[in-house]
Amino acid sequence: MKKTKPDLNLSVQYAYRPTDVPPRSLFRKWVCAAQESGAAVTIRIVSEEEGRALNRDYRGKDYATNVLSFVYEQAPLCQGDLVLCAAVVSREALEQGKSVEAHYAHMIVHGMLHLQGYDHEDDADAQAMEAVETHIMRRLGYTDPYAIIEVEQQHG
Repeated sequence: MKKTKPDLNLSVQYAYRPTDVPPRSLFRKWVCAAQESGAAVTIRIVSEEEGRALNRDYRGKDYATNVLSFVYEQAPLCQGDLVLCAAVVSREALEQGKSVEAHYAHMIVHGMLHLQGYDHEDDADAQAMEAVETHIMRRLGYTDPYAIIEVEQQHG
């Protein structure tokens, strides 16, 4: 019996669009790979200024971060927004020695898991979430995103 894909309503907004931002088709592929149930998700690509303002206003942290997840509902339909700061994602990809595409894929998978209730507030939750992320990323054809970071930290 063929497994059916969960329904997905995906919107992608480009408030800021440098040349290295992946196309909408890849965002859809990555969301689908991490999606566990029906979902309505908006992805918004933002500048560093907008990313910083959102992180400050909603998390009390005065800097731009790679991805912000805004959960509106988890059941019966996963509904939320993922906000990606293009400059931070590109900078981190370079620092971590991976392609910008691979890092966007990881940030979408990571954000989607947050929308579905995963977190990394303690070591056990972080290990569980990272294992799911790594499995999804490998299934998508990318390397383990955490192995790259660990190697860099050992040599940095």
